[in-house]
Amino acid sequence: MSLLDAARDVREAAYAPYSKFKVGAAVRGASGAVYRGCNVENVAYPEGTCAEAGAIAAMVAAGETRLVEVAVIADSPAPVPPCGGCRQKLAEFGAAEVPVTLATTAGVLQQTTIGDLLPGRFDLSHMSRAE
Repeated sequence: MSLLDAARDVREAAYAPYSKFKVGAAVRGASGAVYRGCNVENVAYPEGTCAEAGAIAAMVAAGETRLVEVAVIADSPAPVPPCGGCRQKLAEFGAAEVPVTLATTAGVLQQTTIGDLLPGRFDLSHMSRAE
């Protein structure tokens, strides 16, 4: 199963009773294992969880902390990019050159990278102090 197929399949499990906007995401860990996540809404907006965050949480729960590929899919006219918070989450676990496939359920694809999604990313080097 491809990463995009994994994202497409998990999208069906999304809990989106308010927006009706289901999103699926899958990340491939450095081990080659695939981790999936879907959006989970909550009536108390914005307390829901994004699909990308769910996939990353599944990866970390399995003991991995490095991702090497990302796929996100939604039923929308154009591919939907991760929100700002999820872009930073992806950057926490993936290098700038990690490929990201954004897709629609109708088959429209957009290829990008974590670095293109989050230029000027905040990282550990910003927290280093001169001694």
